Amino acid sequence: MASTAPAPLKDAVGGLERDGFVALLSKLIGESARLQNDPPTHRPQEDLVAQHVVDALRPVSTETGGGPLIVRKVSYAEGRSNVIVEYPGTVPGRVVSFVGMHMDVVPANPSEWDFDPFSLTFDSEDKDKLQGRGTTDCLGHVALVAQLMQRLGEVKPALKHSVIAVFIANEENSSVTGIGVDGLVKDGLLDKLKTGPLFWIDTADKQPCIGTGGMIPWHLKATGKLFHSGLAHKAINSMEMNMEALKEIQKRFYNDFPPHEKEKLYKFATPSTMKPTKWSYPGGGLNQIPGECTISGDIRLTPFYSTSHVVEKLKEYVEDINERLETALDTRGPVSKYVLPDENLRGRLEITFDGDVMNGVACNLESRGFKALCKATEEIVGHVEPYSITGSLPLIRELQDEGFDVQTAGYGLLKTYHAKNEYCLFSDMAQGFQVFVSIISQLEEEA
Repeated sequence: MASTAPAPLKDAVGGLERDGFVALLSKLIGESARLQNDPPTHRPQEDLVAQHVVDALRPVSTETGGGPLIVRKVSYAEGRSNVIVEYPGTVPGRVVSFVGMHMDVVPANPSEWDFDPFSLTFDSEDKDKLQGRGTTDCLGHVALVAQLMQRLGEVKPALKHSVIAVFIANEENSSVTGIGVDGLVKDGLLDKLKTGPLFWIDTADKQPCIGTGGMIPWHLKATGKLFHSGLAHKAINSMEMNMEALKEIQKRFYNDFPPHEKEKLYKFATPSTMKPTKWSYPGGGLNQIPGECTISGDIRLTPFYSTSHVVEKLKEYVEDINERLETALDTRGPVSKYVLPDENLRGRLEITFDGDVMNGVACNLESRGFKALCKATEEIVGHVEPYSITGSLPLIRELQDEGFDVQTAGYGLLKTYHAKNEYCLFSDMAQGFQVFVSIISQLEEEA
């Protein structure tokens, strides 16, 4: 009797089963109040989510003997676990991985929401809509990839490629390091992922995100001389000096880091930008010219420029302005000045940078991972429109620099990212499930 050919993977695995997905997501969103990441006010306990994932996969794991999944929790801080899940393939060195599904969330204020952010709820008029903090970013993806791995464990298809999922801690805050994917990479626990495409599942809108921006938080402090506003000729107005300095610094920044020719290829919505977002000063009366103030903001940098080079250039700008205060900056009115020679007093500028500088990433558009993602997206979603944004994703540039073929995608909604009344659509997540199965199938068909 002739042997029966194995069913295509997509037929064997099927689609995303709503009841199982919603049941798991409900458990995850139910933990989200304790997953908020904004220390010291909120310190997440990702182990709560990690345990739900482990519990869901245990019946088809090697631990119970009920399936082939190899499930491992890895913790670098108490209560803050990562989870690595492997469906073993038959050919050494062949691997496809889904990484970046993080188990922490940004804070939510229940008083500002139209529904409870910390429980999964449904729109009464739209059953496709699943509501709660983390549905889009990123607990919806945690549940989605967990369901994929569970289904592989149940069906047990014969695959040449190992399929590996990595659920991570600590994506939403960079003040603490070494306890999420950075710790896993440092310990070599993800080294085997370098031999195949790595899909970072934490973007949105069902299309390949092929580029992200770097981010440089900066603070520009101006020190002048506080004095009575009726005697402006005896003051150095720190606010005027800082505003004029920022104008000059921005002018130099845009001259040195103009729109890059590759930004069109990667379809970036904006070029690199430097802008103020916050103003602070020690306080005082309306009749006092302030002696010091600080303007803060950020730079969003397309990945074709170096963040370290930009930081050095900004330091050079400020040093040059300090040396040439009399001529480098415009003044405002006949007695506005930044130097008081009679008092041997000069205003001064200082620029500092926060430690959480992030580099942007430009995905490899020639890699097999990118081609598989595009083909799968066109097949399942109906069209493929790769895009880039100067929003920043932590960690993925570091992975790329370590030798990983990083591609990014996501199936939440960009308009609800970090927003009040966050939600996702089950239909989008279901398409994501099918995209993942298509990617695996394409890689299996390669010689």
